Amino acid sequence: MNTKDILNLPSMPLASPSYPKGPYRFIDREYLIITYESDPAAIRAQLPEPLEPDGSNTVLYEFIKMPDSSGFGSYTESGIVIPASYQGEAVNFTSQMYLDIESPISGGREIWGFPKKLAQPTLSTQEDTLTGTLDYAGERVAMGTMRYKQEQLTYNLHDEVVCTSCVDTLTDKMMTTQVNLKLIPDVDGTPAIAQLVAYNLADIDIKGAWSGPARLHLIPHVNAPVADLPVKQVVGGMHFIADLTLPYGRVLHDYLGTK
Repeated sequence: MNTKDILNLPSMPLASPSYPKGPYRFIDREYLIITYESDPAAIRAQLPEPLEPDGSNTVLYEFIKMPDSSGFGSYTESGIVIPASYQGEAVNFTSQMYLDIESPISGGREIWGFPKKLAQPTLSTQEDTLTGTLDYAGERVAMGTMRYKQEQLTYNLHDEVVCTSCVDTLTDKMMTTQVNLKLIPDVDGTPAIAQLVAYNLADIDIKGAWSGPARLHLIPHVNAPVADLPVKQVVGGMHFIADLTLPYGRVLHDYLGTK
């Protein structure tokens, strides 16, 4: 294989790349997002500079089922997103993420710097309850529940005001700049890449959205420390289904000062 062929490969390994080139389209992506109040000091500890807490003291716990993902297949993920601020812009920082197959773990870490680890998340409807769980190394570390499709989305959950077009409001929220901390070592163990990477979802089509009461239980675990951002009070839950595109990202901040 010559140099041109090597440079045209989308990913490793050479004999069978883990994922193709993007952008990546997701169909019928289903979300359960539980917003809760947490400890301000714990939130500050989870945000890498120059990101700053947004002052709300809230955290988003997510369970996401992706049955039709171009290049990645069918999988489920779960994790923590922290509303933050970057130079005055509202952003969402992905603090922890756990999923159940290799391809999106490799692609997510290598391209965008998603903090992905192998675990066993689920999102399913159990009788009248939308239920998300996360198991790591055989132990339950998170469980979230919400009433199943009992309350059509009729308000902006964050601002708690009645809106005239809630689908548009949710679409705007999904288009908020998302930020990851991308760390990749060089062959000698020193940092080769140390960046804040930003991206924005595109081509979003909301197919249904519901809001309402929810509950979240987090259990301490050393290798899946979701409980390090403790639940003080649950604000509410949001359940929605959407098609969307995950495009390539951009470097927001380079800790090595090379860009």
